[in-house]
Amino acid sequence: MERESQAGSALSAQSPTRAVAWKTGSTLAIEEVQVEPPKAQEVRIKVISTGICGTDDHALKGLLSANFPLIPGHEGAGIVESIGKGVSSMKPGDKVLILIIPQCRECSACLHPEGNFCEKQDVLPSSGLMLDGTSRFTCKGKKIYHSFRASTFTEYTVVPEIAVAKIDAAAPMDKVSIISCEVPTGYGAAVNSAKVTRGSTCVVFGLGGIGSAIVMGCKASGASRIIGIDINEEKFPRNLKKPVQEVVMEMTGAGADFAFEAIGLTDTMIAAWDSCHRSYGVCLIVGLAPSSSKLSLKASEIVSGRTLKGVCLGDYKTRDCTPQLVIDYLQNKINIDPLITHQLPFDQLHKAFELYHAGKTKRFTYIPLFGKVPHQPIFSKRRKMHTI
Repeated sequence: MERESQAGSALSAQSPTRAVAWKTGSTLAIEEVQVEPPKAQEVRIKVISTGICGTDDHALKGLLSANFPLIPGHEGAGIVESIGKGVSSMKPGDKVLILIIPQCRECSACLHPEGNFCEKQDVLPSSGLMLDGTSRFTCKGKKIYHSFRASTFTEYTVVPEIAVAKIDAAAPMDKVSIISCEVPTGYGAAVNSAKVTRGSTCVVFGLGGIGSAIVMGCKASGASRIIGIDINEEKFPRNLKKPVQEVVMEMTGAGADFAFEAIGLTDTMIAAWDSCHRSYGVCLIVGLAPSSSKLSLKASEIVSGRTLKGVCLGDYKTRDCTPQLVIDYLQNKINIDPLITHQLPFDQLHKAFELYHAGKTKRFTYIPLFGKVPHQPIFSKRRKMHTI
């Protein structure tokens, strides 16, 4: 009886509060969805805020492997509503982050000091099911798939304990959802993955939410010059008459120390690679490309010493490191506030996607929330921030 009260009963919203994508490319439908109680080693969470990420957009368009119908969303913060048998790291009422990449602390990736892409992840590829091969969502008598075992576009979700991080009770829940994905992915790529050095030159391809967080990390690391590349007219790009990598080479003399690709397109990945110094430059691929994409480089270009590195969530071990990022924010060691340009109610989800596709946002937050970054506060002229 005690375990039943902890796990709770099936939830069905009194008013529709779940966004369901019934098929690839379809408009999100706001539906009433039944959410089952958490099973062993699972947590049911009341979502307080969530963000729109390019990965969600890719999944909805069928550019990433996903099963439909599904409840999208993976960047979220919430409060534990109930726990399944065996959950020991949190209790009902705790504030938590929902993580797209879990940390089981048992697999080869989790046990390796440099690894963070847990073997129990559900991203590449995505089954849309919990670890036991079943779903916790039903709607109109049909099974609804999970999105990366997160599904944050909903009032309640069920997540494996290994993909939930308990955070400080003082955390502002309308803001910290971006610390579950955007902040470690972007900021972490600069400070933790690349370990950007003081006085270095960095180039960032894509100035959306992730790219802006990368810029924040480069600035925090002491980069003396940051070159931002974007085609959005509101970010004042130049009309270039030659390939952007040639312009970067002209601006830097011999190439950047660090290049970051935060878009997820193979053409810009190659441009980022070509923008690096051929001897010691480091090119970091942060953007997630469509599943069918293939990257082609000249083999002879690698032997000179240039480094190509893939990055996931800033190489952070998610359950260990995201709570510390929340504390860093509370202690004013990092400032994530400029990374949120809009806060919209859940019933304006469609407007959020319209703004996202129009390039009007960096990150949204909804109530349940969605979040991304403003241009001006991040790109300080004193840091020699250039956009091209």
